[in-house]
Amino acid sequence: MPTPQQLLADLEWQLAAGADEAVGGVAGLAKWGSEEVSIQHSAFKEPLKPVSKPIPLNANPVSASTASSITSLREELLRFEGCALKHTAMNLVFADGNPAASIMMIGEAPGEDEDRQGVPFVGVSGQLLDRMLASAGLDRKTNVYISNILFWRPPGNRSPTDAEIAACMPFCERHIALVKPKILVLLGGVAAKSILRTKEGITRLRGRWQTYIPPSGSGSAEPIECLPIYHPAYLLRQPGAKRQAWSDMLALTKRMREFR
Repeated sequence: MPTPQQLLADLEWQLAAGADEAVGGVAGLAKWGSEEVSIQHSAFKEPLKPVSKPIPLNANPVSASTASSITSLREELLRFEGCALKHTAMNLVFADGNPAASIMMIGEAPGEDEDRQGVPFVGVSGQLLDRMLASAGLDRKTNVYISNILFWRPPGNRSPTDAEIAACMPFCERHIALVKPKILVLLGGVAAKSILRTKEGITRLRGRWQTYIPPSGSGSAEPIECLPIYHPAYLLRQPGAKRQAWSDMLALTKRMREFR
């Protein structure tokens, strides 16, 4: 029988993955590809560390919103000193994929593999995400662009604090304005709640089309269709939820056809 400490650690992991509400039984398993993706990922080997108290940070929305290109936005982040995570991470993890794509996917934060390589979703979660994309006729090099709310890895892969999210959000919002996607796909609870500015959890938001309204100062006024889905890391731990994820990918495929 799991110890109370093990149960608490598993609950903290699920919260970090975005599953912050209880739901009824989920049946079925949708697989992507012929091989199962192993969950022996280095991100799960590190002990969970307690979340520190939010550090007062001084994010500068003006700095983010004045970036005139994706390249200049990345340069702004390299100079930015308003997020303490920058000083504990190895690399800035900015984006991957085709910036001209009609679909932009946004996750929560980089993990250990992403921090080491400076590229989002390159670990085991990224492998599953690539299979999910392939099932919808998509790939990150051709028709998908991928980034995160946070651009630096939280120590020990802990959940980001409200202050860390607030520091990075102006850059994330400007990032969206510069890419101008037709569809936003939000991976997990942190991304969904932050982008949509809602308190609803991912178990209620997933699979329901939403509208992202850019905030004033982001440089964009065009609303964007938005689909929250489970984070791939959550699916690795809860394979029964892959059935719902498969349904979400079908909904994404259908909406893509409507744009053509």
